[in-house]
Amino acid sequence: MDHESLQKQHELEHTPSAIRERLALGPVHSYLRDFAYGAIDGTVTTFAIVAGVEGASLSAGVICILGMVNLLADGFSMAASNFLATRTEQLQLQKARQTEREHIARFPEGEREEIRQIFAQKGFSGDTLERIVEVITADEERWVQTMLTEELGLRLSSPSPWRAAITTFVAFVAVGIVPLLPYFAGIFSPPLAGFAFPVSCVVTGLAFFIVGATKSQFIHEPWYWTATVTFVVGGCAAVVAYLVGLVLHYFFGIS
Repeated sequence: MDHESLQKQHELEHTPSAIRERLALGPVHSYLRDFAYGAIDGTVTTFAIVAGVEGASLSAGVICILGMVNLLADGFSMAASNFLATRTEQLQLQKARQTEREHIARFPEGEREEIRQIFAQKGFSGDTLERIVEVITADEERWVQTMLTEELGLRLSSPSPWRAAITTFVAFVAVGIVPLLPYFAGIFSPPLAGFAFPVSCVVTGLAFFIVGATKSQFIHEPWYWTATVTFVVGGCAAVVAYLVGLVLHYFFGIS
């Protein structure tokens, strides 16, 4: 899309009717962040196991078994953690909302003064400030929401814990299985077994790079930089795991 078309689209999105419709729908939560971080963690941990077991000179079957066990167990663990963290955020909001309602009921003048000072810090004063205080405190729900966002810094809504957890798990498994695919191919087609590790390195590197580039949508860094950082971090984890496996194989004769 060229600059002129993009500018026209932005203008259409900022018409009064478009703004009214967008605000009426409420906040839309994106789960791309959960997907990106689940995919990165799944790829890093699975390839670290592949590299470690390869360093220990164990068989392809062992690599597949350990890799799949790690993939499913760690994927579930990460999804569960995401579920609990997101749900905790919702419960925190509910508790804070109830607390603010109780404070408004018991200490209305003190809560009004909090509203007054909050907006005074934003640069309002005199009759304008008093009018703001009057409008906000005239409606209890508006009053509570203002205290939640302005005083406590909380979001009024949060993503679905279930959707966040499922997205994380799917990404972890779907992308994390990439390092194992060459080994499964080697089991079903023995001539490919000898190339499993180098092929796994290549496809995993591509996965790191692609997922890292995707992560750039959520931070203010160029896609090539986040892709490179993800590639380097994943590569370092793999090298450490490979060396640990090599050392264990040397000292303990694991085979």
